[in-house]
This record gives sequence, C-alpha cells and structure tokens, in this order.
Amino acid sequence: MNKNEGRHTAEELLILKEAVENTNEGFVTINEDHRVIFFNQAAEKIFGYSRQEVLGHDLSVIMVPTCAKDHKGAVERYLKTGKGARIGHETELLATRKNGQQFPAAISFSVTRIGGKHFFTGLVRDLTETKVLQTKILQSERLAALGQLVAEITHEIKNPLMTIGGFARQLTKSLNNQKDLEKLNIIVAEVKRLEDLLSDLREYYLPRRLEPGPVDIRSLLQEIHSMVKADCEKRNISVTMDFEDRSHLVEGDEARLKQVFINLIKNAMEATKSDGHIHIKVKVLKEHVQIQVTDDGPGISKAHRDKIFSPFFTTKTHGSGLGLCISKRIVEDHRGGSITVTSKEGKGTTFEVLLPIYDQGDGT
Repeated sequence: MNKNEGRHTAEELLILKEAVENTNEGFVTINEDHRVIFFNQAAEKIFGYSRQEVLGHDLSVIMVPTCAKDHKGAVERYLKTGKGARIGHETELLATRKNGQQFPAAISFSVTRIGGKHFFTGLVRDLTETKVLQTKILQSERLAALGQLVAEITHEIKNPLMTIGGFARQLTKSLNNQKDLEKLNIIVAEVKRLEDLLSDLREYYLPRRLEPGPVDIRSLLQEIHSMVKADCEKRNISVTMDFEDRSHLVEGDEARLKQVFINLIKNAMEATKSDGHIHIKVKVLKEHVQIQVTDDGPGISKAHRDKIFSPFFTTKTHGSGLGLCISKRIVEDHRGGSITVTSKEGKGTTFEVLLPIYDQGDGT
C-alpha cells in the first residue's frame, strides 16, 4: 500500500512539474541565497533569457539594479522576521526583458519551506496584450460617448447650414455685381467645406458597420481611375496600373473600400506636380491582396510621417485632416487589413494596403 502510494505521489509530482513547465505564466523560484533554481519555458519567453543564462545565478540577472537590490532586501527581511509585504498578493509593475524593453507585468509571490529552508516563487504574467486591449476598450467607450455628442451637434448645425448654402447659391444666379458675387461664392465654398467637415466628423466618430462580400479590386481601381482620368489629363499626370494575371477578389465592403482608394488616389494627385506620375500596383500574396499607390511628389517629411494618420492632422490648405484617419480605420476594420506609408523627401510616397483574400469556399 505504501509502495503504491509512493508511486502515485511520484506520478503526481511529475504531472505537477509538467503542468508548471507548460503553463502560460512564468514561474521563477529562488533559494535563500537569492539564486534561481527554477525557470520555466514561459519565463524564458517573457524575459527573453534562456534557462542556461539564469539557473544557478543571482535573480539580479533578470532585474534592473534598483529592483534587484530592493528584492534582495525583501528576501533578507523575510528570513529574519517571517513577514513580507508582497507575499500572497499580486502586484503590477514594469519588468524588463533581456533586450532592455520594459513591459507591464503582474507578479504574485509565495514562500515554501522544505527541509528547514525557504524557497521563494514569483508567478509572472505579461500584461502587454491585456493593457493594449484595455486601452482599446477605453478608447471605444470614449469614442462612443463623443460620437453621440457629435451626432447631436452635427444635427443642430446641418439644417441651418444647408439653408445658408441654399440661399447663397440662389443669390449667385441673380446677382450682377461682381464684387458681391465673389463674396457669395466664398460663402458657398465655405458652407460646402463645413458640410464636408460635418460629414467627416460623423464618419470618424460614428463609423458604419461593414457589409463584407467579394470585391474585385481590379475593377474597383479601374472604375476610380476612369473617375479621375479627366482631372489627371488636365494636369498632365500619367497613371499606370499594374495587375497580376490572376483573381483579385478580396473580402470587404465595396462602398467603404471605394472611399479609401478614392482618398488615396486623390491625395496622390494633389501631391504630384504637373507632368508627374502615379503608379498603382496590385499583387496577390498568400492570404492578402497588396495594393500600392505611389506618387513621385515631394514626399512626406520625417516630422509629419508619424502624424499622417492622426485625426485633424493635415498639410493641406483646405481639408479636415480626417481623410487618412478614416481610411485607416476602414481598412483595419477588415479582417487582417492594414495600411502603411513609406516616403522619401524629394522622391515620392507609397501607401500600401493589405486586404484579406476572399475565401470562395467549397463548391463556388
């Protein structure tokens, strides 16, 4: 009986060891001399150190000097007094990986006494993804509240604005005085600008749900090209399109994607000088379709590059500064969608969009 129980206990210990070894939480155990005696796979992944670099070494090998000193002092105090402020509690703090990157972590401490000696274990959870998710949820809540406010404000402004614009346009047809006509045309143009701003604000703060389906990117871009062709010819801007000889179906909301590419192509036209060139290239990757819109304009300065997708940021004389921000949101709302920009001053700019390939399923 005792023999069987001993064998059973050994099996339980093996199961426990394997469970601790393969959990997602990092387990780090030290002895009374502050030396690491256990460092599981998750701890290797979280901190970026291999087991060989840590086992048998002082815990300070994975800690910044100030934290290592404080931790060592806490262990010494516990050994003298049997009391520890953080024992049995979870604490959030900034930890440091081998490459020097700091990350938010939750650490809980426990003490085990075996054979008259103390062993201290830290259970570590990397909170990086949790914090990102919390930030996104908070941003969503703020946007929802702001969206409601924007909806109410735009409703109150839109009607009188439409009335002003309507009367102003009527008056332009009956006025003969050139100076007064110029003033009215300014009013009409400014009303139109405000109407566009209200529309962009609603789009940004109250985005519509996607209605995904198969979208032929080749046809969509050719349609947009035909829309802007006359303007390009007027400014002597050449447009070339490069498609692979295969299907270009993506999974997306056609109307929203059309909005994105109209914005990108018009931005390219505005950046391109007379006699300039715009190149549109579509390439099918493993799981995505890659669309690049490249111009040979002056490029985007380094100071502006990081702000290019920020709301209300614009380098244009006119514009709400919401076009690219809205485009980014639309693209990223698509499964696996992304939009990036690369630019060299004096050389031009490329916007690259990745969209998921449409899965036609079995029998289609």
